[in-house]
Amino acid sequence: MGLFSAFLGNAGAVSRDELVKKYGQLLTVSEEIELGFKLIRETFIFTNKRLILVDIQGLTGSKIEYTSISYKSISRFSIETAGTFDLEAELKIWISSEVQPSIKKQFNKSVNVYDVQKVLAHHVL
Repeated sequence: MGLFSAFLGNAGAVSRDELVKKYGQLLTVSEEIELGFKLIRETFIFTNKRLILVDIQGLTGSKIEYTSISYKSISRFSIETAGTFDLEAELKIWISSEVQPSIKKQFNKSVNVYDVQKVLAHHVL
């Protein structure tokens, strides 16, 4: 992931090994990481059981919020692919029956948003 792309708010893929090393303590006994993405101070992880959002807060980054969203609470989602002049793809997730998407994430072109859609579809549908 390029630094410029990260500054624009576009997430890039992170390896499973790196995610397990850093966030393995968050996982349950039978939980496995399937995909993960990182912005500058935010990481989101798709496991076989839930979506985990990691938000590093404060100037020093010592305060961290971990949000866990079960797939059964996701009512719908959408992906928008990157176009010719559009440099990023977008993911939107609606929790329960909310009118506006609860989660919006942008991905740089190096991320295959169809892989993201496939993981969500597998667990939500």
